[in-house]
Amino acid sequence: MNLRLPVMAALAFALALSACAPVPPVSVSARQTGFSEPLPAMRSFTTARARPSLRGNRQLAADFLELSFELESGRKIPRLTRFEGEIPIELRGPASPVLRRDLDRLMARLRREAGLPVRAVRTGEAGAIIVEVIPGRDLRRAVPQAACFVVPRVRGWEDFRRSRRSGKVDWTTLERRESASVFLPGDVSPQEARDCLHEEIAQALGPLNDLYRLPDSVFNDDNFHTVLTGFDMLMLRVTYDRALRNGMSRAEVAALLPGILARLNPRGERAGPPPVPQTPHIWTEAMGHALNPRGPDAFRRAQARRAVDLANAAGWRDTRMGFSLYAYGRLALNRTPEEALAAFVDAANIYGAQPDTQIQAAHVTVQLAAFSLSGREAATTLRLIDHSLPAVREAENAALLSTLMLMRAEALDLLGRGREARAERSEALGWARYGFGSDAAVRDRAGEIAALAPAPAGG
Repeated sequence: MNLRLPVMAALAFALALSACAPVPPVSVSARQTGFSEPLPAMRSFTTARARPSLRGNRQLAADFLELSFELESGRKIPRLTRFEGEIPIELRGPASPVLRRDLDRLMARLRREAGLPVRAVRTGEAGAIIVEVIPGRDLRRAVPQAACFVVPRVRGWEDFRRSRRSGKVDWTTLERRESASVFLPGDVSPQEARDCLHEEIAQALGPLNDLYRLPDSVFNDDNFHTVLTGFDMLMLRVTYDRALRNGMSRAEVAALLPGILARLNPRGERAGPPPVPQTPHIWTEAMGHALNPRGPDAFRRAQARRAVDLANAAGWRDTRMGFSLYAYGRLALNRTPEEALAAFVDAANIYGAQPDTQIQAAHVTVQLAAFSLSGREAATTLRLIDHSLPAVREAENAALLSTLMLMRAEALDLLGRGREARAERSEALGWARYGFGSDAAVRDRAGEIAALAPAPAGG
């Protein structure tokens, strides 16, 4: 957020009392009657503005090797694999027009930004990558821990069901990539479906790992980035560079990466931020426990606190420290709001200090703005949100955008700027239809945010 420390400290002081105030229950009041009216048309993003990575090529080479030659489980991938020639993508199942449009946008970006020969299948042609929309209950029954997923060597859902327990779907045994299937649920919001398209198709094409230390990538389990970034496009472009070929070992690829990156990313030859050390398993394990929604609340809080302590002991001031604090703040919010607020302020300072963690800072802004709005600090709420909105639009996160805009509308109402508030709320609800999906989900979110702002006396 690039907010100066004194500003954040002042915010913490101003909100310390309101942190303990109970959040009013969601109810339909005079200020919320507009939520029962017809919702505005869905809004959607039309242009992408992915920024190049800010890190130096030496760090980018290390990132590429760890992304491409290891799985999340820690298993090693013995050789580089990729598709050869054109890569037709086939969409199956009850796909909405919005999903089809988002897939077309993604393929256009992959051609333009990563130089990949992807295209939609032609009539009668089999896809190299199959994207299949299936009922969410079927997907969760097969892989309970995944919102969506990609597997190699299978051609659709039925083929996956027959092969799921065999070595056929083992990425480490591939010699080259010839087919892969992406499975996503058909009963989620347009944004959730689009997010699945971006991450799973990218993994079908290239990197298979996720790294918490990456500040600007969808290949990160913190899920702050939801559409492919400039870093991600560079990783894909490297994967398909003419100097590489299927079957190369990690050592062979490592020897060629300096020349490839110098050619593809000349700006990375300049000195960038210092290299980031690898993430120890003990911290990743703690974060995994903290993020597990099926774990006991007290255990999850303790694991998030452990992640903060481990990050402090390691001397981190990067995205991993910020994420540790953010996770702890969210888990502590209902039990110890003063500690949650302190964690959010610290996370905001860490994320705000770097230009490539502004979307992370915007997620923290939601938490800080909730405190300020519930304390009737309307001007503070507007300052926080206005600083974050450009990064959220650039990241194409409609759910986050609508949430911040709905908070902004409530702050404008508190300041007596009703006409501006109505216009802001109308636009926010259009974005919410893309971000949250069903009309009921949109209305619920709007009601929850309206309940944060105490009604004026006599209101």
